[in-house]
Amino acid sequence: MNHLAILHQDEHIIVIHKPAGLLMHRSPISRDTVFVLQTLRDQIGQRVYPIHRLDRATSGVLAFGLNPEMAKIVAQQFEDHLVEKEYCALVRGWIDDSGQIDHPITDEDGNKKSQQAITDYRCLQKVELPFEVDRYPSTRYSLVSVSPQTGRRQQIRKHFKHISHHLIGDTTHGNGKHNRFFREQYDIHRLMLTSHKLCFNHPVTQQRLCFKAEAEPEWEKLFGEFNWEQ
Repeated sequence: MNHLAILHQDEHIIVIHKPAGLLMHRSPISRDTVFVLQTLRDQIGQRVYPIHRLDRATSGVLAFGLNPEMAKIVAQQFEDHLVEKEYCALVRGWIDDSGQIDHPITDEDGNKKSQQAITDYRCLQKVELPFEVDRYPSTRYSLVSVSPQTGRRQQIRKHFKHISHHLIGDTTHGNGKHNRFFREQYDIHRLMLTSHKLCFNHPVTQQRLCFKAEAEPEWEKLFGEFNWEQ
């Protein structure tokens, strides 16, 4: 495992660019042997404490405290809706220019309780490709900026499935035909969802900090293929 890309580090917090396919920590349901927490700890020589989380399949900006108190202070900003989160997603079909998905999500911890979940989105780019992937002679996709207002597990993936704009590369909630098309046509073997931008207040100085994900090769490849503006 190569070193994790560090976007910011001071004596209180550290912000990295998490690769797709990497679990946050050890899990009894996974045989993975490499994890974000252990890799980052070994890389910087000290323990780190999660402020928020990203799914294994999701890449992008991820923040940690360098002690439990700093992590707690910033995590509270997530609870108080003081954090700005922006994701980039590639979805099936041509989506509306903008919209909000307000649809409850079932908690998966065993009690099956539904929780309120709200996701805002903006369409950034569209493409129509001359390939028959499903039942039409051509196929359409949209690049979407996504801002979840709540933080439910796999919220973005579930919400876009709910409105039938499945995320490309989502093997749990996505569409197998479109996932297979991107594997075969563009050699894309991952979920096309990236935590693109994250803004919060520094836990000590209160300065507003904003971090953006580094360019990823899969995104750069598709921007080139589709003639999209960066």
